Amino acid sequence: MPELTIWTNQEINKLRRDIDRLFARLRDDFAAPLFPRIVRDVPFIDLSETEDDLIIKAEIPGINPEDLDISVTEDRLNIKGEIKQEFVDEREDYHRMERRYGSFSRSLQLPCRVMVEDVEATYRNGVLQIVMPKCKPEPARACKVKIR
Repeated sequence: MPELTIWTNQEINKLRRDIDRLFARLRDDFAAPLFPRIVRDVPFIDLSETEDDLIIKAEIPGINPEDLDISVTEDRLNIKGEIKQEFVDEREDYHRMERRYGSFSRSLQLPCRVMVEDVEATYRNGVLQIVMPKCKPEPARACKVKIR
């Protein structure tokens, strides 16, 4: 008969943290397009690739470029920002004012390493475009192995 294994609280807490990390990563990497914009306040992102560059396009309408914080490591892109919008509609017998405030953060694992120093970003008509030059692949190294 197999022995009964008793789980301690420490092992259960570690398992819970591992599962939470797994679901957080799944949500960040795969679930973003499943939620409509009304529910989400994170930008939708398109990632394309040419021979030399990775190109990110993010829809972030109505944001001031100074309110964006973009950081890149060799294999990860982080976009953070704060939206401050007011919509005013005035007519003779009618007045409406809507506000949209809030911060967002989006982190994306890149499919290859990029040259961090040469990354360029532009913001036009509500679309943020980030061009990241890819690192050149390192040639395979060979080494003679001695047999003893």
